[in-house]
Amino acid sequence: MSLAMTRRQFVHRSAAAAAAIGLPMLLGSRAFGANEEIRVAIVGCGIRSRVHIDELGKLPGVRLVAVCDPDRERMATSAKSIAEKFKNAPERVLDVRKLMERKDFDVLAVATMQYWHALPTIWACETGRHVYVEKPLAHFIWEGRQMVNAARKYDRLVQVGMQSRSDESVRQSIEYVRSGQLGKIQYVVSFANKGRVPIGKRAEPLPIPETLDYELWCGPAKKEPIYRDRLQYDCSFTWNMGDGESCNQGVHEIDCARRLLGETGLPRRVMSIGGRFCFNDAGEVPNTQIICYDYPSAPLLYEVHNMRAAKGSNKMPNYRGSATDTCVQCEGGYVKLKGGKVVDNRGKVVKQFKGGGNHFANFINAVRSGKREELHADVLEGHLSTSVCHVGNISYRLGKKASADEARKQIGNLPPFQKMFDDYLAHLKAHEVDPGESVVGPWLACDVENECFKDNAEANRLVKGAYREPFTIPAV
Repeated sequence: MSLAMTRRQFVHRSAAAAAAIGLPMLLGSRAFGANEEIRVAIVGCGIRSRVHIDELGKLPGVRLVAVCDPDRERMATSAKSIAEKFKNAPERVLDVRKLMERKDFDVLAVATMQYWHALPTIWACETGRHVYVEKPLAHFIWEGRQMVNAARKYDRLVQVGMQSRSDESVRQSIEYVRSGQLGKIQYVVSFANKGRVPIGKRAEPLPIPETLDYELWCGPAKKEPIYRDRLQYDCSFTWNMGDGESCNQGVHEIDCARRLLGETGLPRRVMSIGGRFCFNDAGEVPNTQIICYDYPSAPLLYEVHNMRAAKGSNKMPNYRGSATDTCVQCEGGYVKLKGGKVVDNRGKVVKQFKGGGNHFANFINAVRSGKREELHADVLEGHLSTSVCHVGNISYRLGKKASADEARKQIGNLPPFQKMFDDYLAHLKAHEVDPGESVVGPWLACDVENECFKDNAEANRLVKGAYREPFTIPAV
């Protein structure tokens, strides 16, 4: 059976075609009894899968029945972990398309890199499975909408790994800000200060290990030589397979901010400034970046620092003492949503919210009840927050090098963004980086209704993305 035929069967299958290749018949949404076993297959056996194994495997009534990865060594490690921890030997499946043909699981947990999120999620929905998929939801805005469409068309529950949605302290912090006790929201700053190191820059392509099916591993992304030092996780620092810190980490903080502001779509316009400084490696995404998402409710700003605070320093930058969070500046003080801390204008901590939550348990409980409204992070919310992150990166990717004066003029009369730019310039100075090496992206006007940009074909090509046959994303 050809790969193209397999995909057509997934996308356009009839009951007869499903029976012919052994796919389960699509079932309507149903509840699982309290004592009924929920069988889970995990696709992607990298770093994040370890959390999936531990968290899902320990939940009552859940059994991990299969693992899937194009890297045989990683897949064997995950299978061994499940066998040791939960005393059952999961099936090992190299190709996720073959996994979809099986009839022995109810839920798919997608722990791949984001460029491989869309296809397994859509296929799982088509074949009657519920899905837990890691963040960021999608590699391109358009494919994220197809994932939402698939969940709705096939009446599946799809939870996105935005764990803050299950965090009690975040919920309390948001409610406090909305209560008006600190006055009106002036602006919101989300930030990620995560130390990274160069990923290497090879003169000759990296050898592909024999344990890996490189064709499957590349999937919908370009199949090209690798000039970095590590194959797996470091692909997230290239545009081919990754989306940079402002999306990979940023979706958590942007989701908190969007939830607080009550925004249900893209901003009116967006602009980004940044660069990949000092690393001199094969990476493409910025290691220093600032973004303005211009919402009518309040300016939402994001900043990324992957370099240390200064040249020769071991310390990382921070924002008001925190590494990653969303800080809401109000008339009477500020609130750190994830940290749960409320600080008044005198610098006094006046409230401290606490409490966590179990995001995986919330998903399994919703699967048992069959009620989408019980999901804390439905696929639509994941799509909306991921799309916001993508538009910031698209501005950056369309940018050109410009002087600090040119960048400041383009920012215009937005005091919070001007202040963030001042801090950005100070950070570059601390690393002896010429600010003229910065990439200054254009202001892009968003077409909120159609989830794209107004009158910008180049930007809209990055909304839709491109795929390698036969791993194309179906329009659902």
